[in-house]
Amino acid sequence: MIKPDRITTTTCPYCGVGCTLQLHVKDDFIYKVTSPFDSPVNHGNLCVKGRFGYDFVYHPKRVTTPLVRRYLLEGKPKPEGREQVYAISVDGKPIPDSQISNDWDWVETDWGTALNFVADNLVRIYKRDGSDAMAVYCCAKATNEDNYLLQKMYRALFRTNNVDHCTRLCHAGSVVALQQAVGSSAMSNTAGQVIMNDVFIVTGSNTSENHPIIALQMKEAVQKHGAKMIVVDPRRIDLVDMAEMWLPLKPGTNVPVFSAMAHVIVKENLVNWEFVKDRTENFDEFMESLEKFTPEYAEEISGVAAEDIRKAARMYAKAKNGAIYWGMGISQLSHGTASALALIHLAFLTGHVGRDGTGLNPLRGQNNVQGASDMGSMPFHYPGYMRVDNPENRAKWEKAWNIEEGGLNLKLGLTTTEILSNAHEGGIRALYIMGENPMMSEPNLNETRKHMTHLEFLVAQDIFINESGAFADVFLPATPFAEKDGTFSNTDRRVQRVRAAHKPRGQARPDWQIICDLALRIETRLGVSTAHWVYSNPEEILLEMGSVNPDYAGITYERIDKVGLIYPVPTLDHPGTPTLFTESFPRGRGKFHPLDYVPVREEPDDEYPFILTTGRLLEHWHGGTMTRNSSLNEAYPEARVEIHPADAEIHGIRNNDPVKVQSRRGEIVVRATVTEKTTVGVVFLPWHFHEAAANLLTNDALDPQAKIPEFKACAVQVFPARESDLPNPDVVVERGRY
Repeated sequence: MIKPDRITTTTCPYCGVGCTLQLHVKDDFIYKVTSPFDSPVNHGNLCVKGRFGYDFVYHPKRVTTPLVRRYLLEGKPKPEGREQVYAISVDGKPIPDSQISNDWDWVETDWGTALNFVADNLVRIYKRDGSDAMAVYCCAKATNEDNYLLQKMYRALFRTNNVDHCTRLCHAGSVVALQQAVGSSAMSNTAGQVIMNDVFIVTGSNTSENHPIIALQMKEAVQKHGAKMIVVDPRRIDLVDMAEMWLPLKPGTNVPVFSAMAHVIVKENLVNWEFVKDRTENFDEFMESLEKFTPEYAEEISGVAAEDIRKAARMYAKAKNGAIYWGMGISQLSHGTASALALIHLAFLTGHVGRDGTGLNPLRGQNNVQGASDMGSMPFHYPGYMRVDNPENRAKWEKAWNIEEGGLNLKLGLTTTEILSNAHEGGIRALYIMGENPMMSEPNLNETRKHMTHLEFLVAQDIFINESGAFADVFLPATPFAEKDGTFSNTDRRVQRVRAAHKPRGQARPDWQIICDLALRIETRLGVSTAHWVYSNPEEILLEMGSVNPDYAGITYERIDKVGLIYPVPTLDHPGTPTLFTESFPRGRGKFHPLDYVPVREEPDDEYPFILTTGRLLEHWHGGTMTRNSSLNEAYPEARVEIHPADAEIHGIRNNDPVKVQSRRGEIVVRATVTEKTTVGVVFLPWHFHEAAANLLTNDALDPQAKIPEFKACAVQVFPARESDLPNPDVVVERGRY
């Protein structure tokens, strides 16, 4: 039996649950992962990613030395044909090496050289074109400290609010809706409170695969505590097996289904009138819009039986403690904001918010997407969700960052989806990407590829050269979670420690150190001395942020050493706030919003008869940068499309057959999984696989308010293909789920 040299307690780098990990280290190598049973988050339980998905840290493809393009080192003009850098043509076939310019070759260099090239080019473009030409992608996988510093660097030095991260692509609709309705976008309760529910709704979330530990808690609520679960989802997800009800709605019809439930609650006088009177506003206007949303109207649009809508509405309304848990099946639509508002209305009508075991609970997808948002990694907000177009907020951060009065920009920035679409002359010229991968996460990837080629200068800061990093001019090797210190904020607002298990591999450096070193070089070239950039440890960074953001004001590393703290934590003696909105909402009264039904932007037709919806798998995560460079890839090594048996029979498709999935924007070839897990007329694709990227197919239509793309619904055709058309025809899933 191996005896570890040390056991390092840290936080999982995958989904938003924030499970506690114990990394067992021998000879500076992690050989085992466990979890303590007294962890308040996961109680010793771990999913397959948390338990086994750490070995990407040692993958031979990991980059541990700074890289620059040959043309920079040789002082040559930028070569033509950035599209050749990725070495993949528009039709998906490899470009021969002979056609790729040697000037685009990567060359290893030292940190000083790499950072000087970055500083020189960023400052050159800023001085020439101004703040509107600069943009940055922060990262939901990086720590709070990393994200705070990166948005600070761009706002303080380049005076731009073109700052965003992947929340734009996951829960932006939920964020906007919650801000409009209650004034706070965070999860209102803790995930563990699900065992206190009498009735809870799970919608737009395949929780068993995306948040497995929360799914365990949901199952416990049903099996041990007698709770009733209502699943509202187009797919027969695993939770359906123990649900009281399953409402299999057509993708993109959330608004009519949930508005019809609200209609029933009002018409049958199941409203908590005291809560509506004392805690909400705009009810009468909302009532007028609700009139047409009868259960029969919703059935015609969604396919959900009117009587099932009535039954679900009564069950939720009559509960002592009712709660709603939702994922990106709600937000990733061109009407994602309206979808989330429809859920919020149910809580307002019934008073199921502001108490333990109730609430509005958007389940965050990435490990630190909540924290990155808290840190101001968005185009509209400073840290603490302080609007950038508010002069009073601006003044607070000018003081904190030693910026002259009126120096920070009041102009709202561009979102992630807008940054790349504005990559052209007169628009965005320089982009800095920390840990994100737009060449996998953006919709309509063929268009994204074109936008990437139009950038004048691109910096990638990551652990692997992924599909986006391949377009970079300079690559800065960062450290993964196991080689850095800092904090993550999980889906229920718990701020927890991240600790290095061993020293960084090669020359890799923690993100915060890279940013500070670069910021000092930029200041020198700009001839200014503004914000503080010298820190002895990451805690100093968090304390600086907390000196202005009251939600984090009482958080220190000592206080969160063992189990973390759930913010808001306004003072050093405050115990944390597991349940929000107990007395009032941040905006005062909760606001009802009249809604209308707006169909998805692309309905099925004779040419493209299926609705495609996309999502995640248990074994993989995000764009696959980490999991596909780990042993997890052996369990699920290829993309597969799920199709219902009735549809498969009509189209002559058998299980495991190669098929072509085609939309108006692109096509991929994958194997088919014939399963009743999906419904008739709906097909499902995971989006982790670059060789069969689901987002080549998805629609880039945006929610007009949240600017989130419509990943969850687009029209496709599916028809048989040849084995030779598969990107990896020799891959056979022998040990996976199929």
